[in-house]
Amino acid sequence: MSFFKKIINSQLIDVIEWTDSTSNTMVHRYENQGKEIMMGAQLTVRESQVVVFVNEGRIADVFQPGRYELSTQNMPIMTALKSWKYGFKSPFQAEVYFVSTKQFLDRKWGTSNPVMMRDSEFGMIRLRAFGIYAFRVADPVVFLKEVFGTTEMMTVEGVEGQIKRTVVSALSDILAQSKIPALDLAANYDELGQFALNALQPRVAPLGLKLESFVVENISLPQEVEQAMDRRTSMGVVGDLGKYAQFQAAEALRDAASNEGGGAGMGAGLGAGMAMGQILQGTVAAGQQAQPAAPQNQATPCVSCGKPVPPDARFCPSCGKSQQGTPCKNCGEPVEPGAKFCPACGEAQ
Repeated sequence: MSFFKKIINSQLIDVIEWTDSTSNTMVHRYENQGKEIMMGAQLTVRESQVVVFVNEGRIADVFQPGRYELSTQNMPIMTALKSWKYGFKSPFQAEVYFVSTKQFLDRKWGTSNPVMMRDSEFGMIRLRAFGIYAFRVADPVVFLKEVFGTTEMMTVEGVEGQIKRTVVSALSDILAQSKIPALDLAANYDELGQFALNALQPRVAPLGLKLESFVVENISLPQEVEQAMDRRTSMGVVGDLGKYAQFQAAEALRDAASNEGGGAGMGAGLGAGMAMGQILQGTVAAGQQAQPAAPQNQATPCVSCGKPVPPDARFCPSCGKSQQGTPCKNCGEPVEPGAKFCPACGEAQ
């Protein structure tokens, strides 16, 4: 190879490829250093990459993963833009962009300020939340047009702020539309994350992006709501408040009795004892009120005629029959207790 041919070849690009040594590069512009691309040059597009050719500021051909030998046949848009004729073999100038289409994982989001939520039980409350999300470039052409522009390289940090602000601004609507009560938010993080993913997807699609996952790690309720939840939990654990009050008073009385601190201990013990006495008195009174009243004395039917006989009456006021004893099995006349035969008919009893 002659010296002049070496110089010419050194000004031409015959292999185009890019390997990403970082974890956050989204777009990399291939550095040609003023060189021209040879017709027939080898283009290597790896998995999770897409290559976009730009001619004089206009997006031309897009190459998916694979190995290509550049020619007018596989660059139809470039051929049309440059008005190449078939069989064109001369080198050409073009900007080459490698777009990473892999998922960018473990991107964090959070609310710097509380967001408002209308709850059916607590009314208007303020919430703080945080979590993680993952996204990727879904449409490289749209992403280059709307976000990337003409810079040499773009990293995740260039779009992360936009996504975070979109999440925070939409969080109030997401919580309201989910209709999950504040007390049940902690038990529905997965459902809320899926709901948020579906709601946020249309907001990032115009940028050529796609959210792959959205995870809610924690939602912090206001302090007063947490205190109300703690009180309700305590009430559920206690159960019978009356018995719990008795138990508390008994515990206080025991602690006061074991306190050897002198007058203060005696005063506490006396107060606990008085409280215990009042509780016990109230419990006994409540028990007495709860007991059913004893039934009043009622009239009994006559042993002979069956008409009502006043209590403690020895004879029926209607027929005059004695009410002492039980009626005879045969004639119905009263029989004295312990008698073996009826005094009226002689029937054995």
